[in-house]
Amino acid sequence: MYDDPQSITSQRLAVVQDWIRYSVEALPPGPVRTVSICAGDGRDLVGALAEHPRRTDVHGLLVEIDPTLAERGRAALWPGLDYLVADAALTDNYLGAVPANLVLACGIFGNISDDDIAATVRAMPTFLAPGGYVIWTRHRGEPDMFVTIDDWFVAAGFARVFASTPDHPYGVGVHRLVTEPRTLAKGAHLFTFVH
Repeated sequence: MYDDPQSITSQRLAVVQDWIRYSVEALPPGPVRTVSICAGDGRDLVGALAEHPRRTDVHGLLVEIDPTLAERGRAALWPGLDYLVADAALTDNYLGAVPANLVLACGIFGNISDDDIAATVRAMPTFLAPGGYVIWTRHRGEPDMFVTIDDWFVAAGFARVFASTPDHPYGVGVHRLVTEPRTLAKGAHLFTFVH
């Protein structure tokens, strides 16, 4: 997948990395608190910022249940970023890591039920500081839920910053929190992988 630069996955990754850089540059000077949900090996965050001048401003938590992926990703991190090997669906795993300025929710919404997507989107204001960014992905295959998810983010108190167009086989969305953030609910379970 990622080994082929022409693959849909690689193309989507490049767009996500561009928007990570945009978000970090758009945030005020100083620390950028970051959370990556279902982080995999962290190639989106690390790939975007490895040479970025604000790299050392970025700190936070990558949550990944697969210890092999986490260990592979941990080797590329810089001080201030670390992995938690745990279930990314459990809100308790983010206590102390949120509110964040940047949240990555990539590779999730194509693998969980529509109800769980909606619940996760509704929970996003509890993950973010005022003005924070969330970057998310969803495939454009049938059923194409991309526009619906985009609308759910707006309804949850976000302003749309970017939504990839339907002529791409992948969907990338970027939203900025414009409503008042809420406190993260303890003991909640947001989603279950079904694919």
